[in-house]
Amino acid sequence: QVHLVESGGGSVQAGGSLRLSCLASGRAFSSLTMGWFRQAPGKEREFVAARNWSGLNTQYADSVKGRFTISRDNAKNTVYLQMNNLKPEDTAVYYCAADDDRLIVTTTASRYNYWGQGTQVIVSS
Repeated sequence: QVHLVESGGGSVQAGGSLRLSCLASGRAFSSLTMGWFRQAPGKEREFVAARNWSGLNTQYADSVKGRFTISRDNAKNTVYLQMNNLKPEDTAVYYCAADDDRLIVTTTASRYNYWGQGTQVIVSS
């Protein structure tokens, strides 16, 4: 079992930055691929970014490429999402997720085995 706890959400004006963190416990962090998803009110949960255990395989949603960066510190059991140049359309609850397959990166939410409780990000114009 893997327990995930997100932090770092908040309110920011358009153009601003936030960094989300997700602390994992319960399993060897290096055995997991880590991802970020988000869900806006009335919309489906969507993929944001993911990074495999080594960092050699990373994917981003087209909507965040060039603005968001996913990174991980395996020594601290933590994955980060640096969000720059935020836009109002980035407003959502952001979820951290973990996939037991540490080698591949998938954008499909159903492939992830463990989820955090979510952290709210609000971007005002």
